[in-house]
Amino acid sequence: MSARSFEDFKAGDVYRSRVGRTISQADNTHFTLLTHNTNQIHFNTHYAAQTEFEKPLVNSFLTLAIVTGLMTPDTSERGFALGIKDVTLPAPLFEGDTLYADTEVLEARPSRSRPGWGIVTLKQRGIKQDGTIVLVMTRVIMVPTRALAASVRFPEPRA
Repeated sequence: MSARSFEDFKAGDVYRSRVGRTISQADNTHFTLLTHNTNQIHFNTHYAAQTEFEKPLVNSFLTLAIVTGLMTPDTSERGFALGIKDVTLPAPLFEGDTLYADTEVLEARPSRSRPGWGIVTLKQRGIKQDGTIVLVMTRVIMVPTRALAASVRFPEPRA
């Protein structure tokens, strides 16, 4: 299916990620250092072993970013984010875990300020390979209508 337009979103619809993403030590360390997060629980195995988790935790913002990415083809591929709220992390995610995601459409309404666009509120979850929910968040996105999306075309190649 091509990316969704505003008309495709109905409250109560649920989408599930088509693929999962196994988180590697390199992913976690790189993201943590790239974002200047100095909490050693994400990149120091010796330090993390002394915590209740006994091993490095996956950076929470990496979890959030991957869940968002896993769901982009079904949600915001044609649009853009307006906000994220009510983020909770009910269980830890560790290096070597595989992350999946699902999305429930909570609300879809036409934009009052941008003709041709709709505002969609989504509940998104990150789910580990064993079914444990590791992230829950509410995202609000702006998505074009079919008519507006159809006006954006792939360029024709020149000979």
